[in-house]
Amino acid sequence: MQDTKVRFDLPGNELMPELLGHGDELLQVIEISFPKTKIHVRGNQITIDGESAVLVEQVFREMTRMLERGLTLDASILKKTIEMVKEDENPSEILTTELLINARGKPVRAKSLGQKNYLDTASRNIITFAVGPAGTGKSWLAVALAVSAMQTGEVDRIILTRPLVEAGERVGFLPGDLMAKVDPYFRPLYDALFDMLEPEKAERLLERGQIEVAPLAFMRGRTLNNSFIILDEAQNTTPEQMKMFLTRIGFGSRVIVTGDASQVDVPGGRSGIEGLENIFSGIDGLGFVKLGARDVVRHKIVQDIVQAYENAERQSKKNSGNK
Repeated sequence: MQDTKVRFDLPGNELMPELLGHGDELLQVIEISFPKTKIHVRGNQITIDGESAVLVEQVFREMTRMLERGLTLDASILKKTIEMVKEDENPSEILTTELLINARGKPVRAKSLGQKNYLDTASRNIITFAVGPAGTGKSWLAVALAVSAMQTGEVDRIILTRPLVEAGERVGFLPGDLMAKVDPYFRPLYDALFDMLEPEKAERLLERGQIEVAPLAFMRGRTLNNSFIILDEAQNTTPEQMKMFLTRIGFGSRVIVTGDASQVDVPGGRSGIEGLENIFSGIDGLGFVKLGARDVVRHKIVQDIVQAYENAERQSKKNSGNK
């Protein structure tokens, strides 16, 4: 690849310290990521020389836009920015979209292109199906969307539900006993809820019934109006349960259905999320989002593991097709 020399002029000097990082920490991340490219900084001017000069210039441009939009840069965000630029994505558009301020006073934002598409799809549709592996933020962002909708007055309540394959859906004990037994299965949703809301406020809303947590079986026979409903772990519904759930939706409600097609535990192996995109093709108000390894926001090793499984699955399908 031929070497290229480009120059990037920062609009003023005030952003340069944040652009380079404390002790040039961020500059060093860029230099390590592009070892065959030399970077020289003088005043508000950055000169980039080498085979990846154009990419490095784009990284600096994206960083500048993020700083101008109020995002605080660190090594983690920069590494994500570099990864996105290499994939011809626009991190300044993806990483700066703010959904709400969480209980710790921090903004909740998309952390990948897939997550940004997820938020955009959910904002345009009444029902959104989000399918992807663990760690892609499906449930966490769903709860964030629900809390945001309640805070803006779009809905009156939030309903969190999921099938209880592990506990058995036909529970034969009283409601008081029920919640004590099923609470552990809802822990990921509770964790997300308490990330978004102050503990006292979350507890108050739960006591008032403005936030309801219940097994999927308890949705039967109800009509859910003016609610934001999240069906989590939907890969463990049967087709009959999925139909029952989707026909509970009333006026003024929004729904997010999340699932992981690689973790189906439903008896018989026939999942309620299988084939829905074809079944519902052409119906307005329904959106489908598929998240993958690049949307995993946990430790990088988790992203690598998910990617390895995806590669193995593609190879298996390819081998089957060649038989």
